[in-house]
Amino acid sequence: MHTKKLTLAALLIAIGVATAHLVVFPLEVARIFPIQHAINVVAGVLLGPWWAVGVAFSTSLMRNILGTGSPLAFPGSMIGAFLAGAVYARTRCGLKAVAGEVFGTGILGALLAFPVARFLLGRDVAALFFVVPFLASSSAGAVLGYLLTARFSDGWLKQKIGE
Repeated sequence: MHTKKLTLAALLIAIGVATAHLVVFPLEVARIFPIQHAINVVAGVLLGPWWAVGVAFSTSLMRNILGTGSPLAFPGSMIGAFLAGAVYARTRCGLKAVAGEVFGTGILGALLAFPVARFLLGRDVAALFFVVPFLASSSAGAVLGYLLTARFSDGWLKQKIGE
């Protein structure tokens, strides 16, 4: 069971890292990456909240190492991934997983990005500076993730990974 989940997690990380330079919108010190939010929803629905956090962390780490991400990727992606997975695990509703991702990244992650930007990156930004772009990015990506998982969440892929 864990081998299948690990394989899917590795595939999602690889997709996140490989596409990080293709669909990205620079904003101040952040790089808005909607594909990460789609991956968060897919991982949350198919793998669960803790696996989704691992996928988000690993993707953010690799993107930072390769120079295609910023430290702001960590708080947003990890919180959004966890909430997408936790909400889905509790409700079994893909649309509610989307709401978890959008709230986790767009609100909570954006608010946590402020101290990262200010104290870690030395950028003087307003406390709510990241909310609108994080909401836009997470909304677009989460809907894409929902469309990808809507067909598979109750079907053959879910059975193949042992859920």
